[in-house]
Amino acid sequence: MRQVPRHRSPTAVAVAVLALLCGTCPVFVPLGGTPGTAAASRAAGHQPRPSRHHVERPVIVPRSAWQAEGADSVPGARYAPKVKAVVVHHTSTPNGYDCATVPEILRGLYAGHAYGRHWDDIGYNFLVDSCGTIYEGRAGGAGRPVIGAHTKGFNEGTVGVAAIGTFTRGETVPAPALEAIARLAAWKLDPDGPDPRGSVTLVSTNDEARYPKGTSAVLPVIGGHRDGYPTDCPGAALYAELAGIGARVARLQKR
Repeated sequence: MRQVPRHRSPTAVAVAVLALLCGTCPVFVPLGGTPGTAAASRAAGHQPRPSRHHVERPVIVPRSAWQAEGADSVPGARYAPKVKAVVVHHTSTPNGYDCATVPEILRGLYAGHAYGRHWDDIGYNFLVDSCGTIYEGRAGGAGRPVIGAHTKGFNEGTVGVAAIGTFTRGETVPAPALEAIARLAAWKLDPDGPDPRGSVTLVSTNDEARYPKGTSAVLPVIGGHRDGYPTDCPGAALYAELAGIGARVARLQKR
């Protein structure tokens, strides 16, 4: 008869003996499995499944591809626990640009925010051009919940996405830009958070917002700058597209 190795546990010995005696009989292992199974699984790289609403990261052009000299010499980024809402903006810059010139446009926006307004960096977390290209804006890591400087009172827990151009009433928002905003939003939003077609409660941190500091405000998950701050941004034409973007985000997240 085959020798059973001395260092096996009593459970392992019983299983081995049963296998020898029974041949092809099914062998049942206790629910807890053999010692060390969970640790071995973790060591093998098995991780918990992501949320069913998780969306893969879209292609994002990094800061290094557009930034002006010295743009990385910014204060350390601050982070929120998670991204609860998307705030959509427009940059109020001219339309009809060649997408090849976007890095130059971004450098101009960076200079205006960092030096003109003394924000030390561009305020938007991301920017999207008319060709549907997504650019990383504010420093701190595209995959992290960086607190931006894009909407007074509601920067924490939101991501600021700016469509490059001016989208006031009568303008047409390019379809590639709308699709890019939706894909970015679907990826950045907390996959276990509220439905992107719905609303979320955020607490104002600034009296200059539409809601006094400390006030709980119910805002759209996919909203415009004007929802939390007294402004016309992101323009009537783009604002009218936000419900459609929310519906597209919901489909991408399989809700």
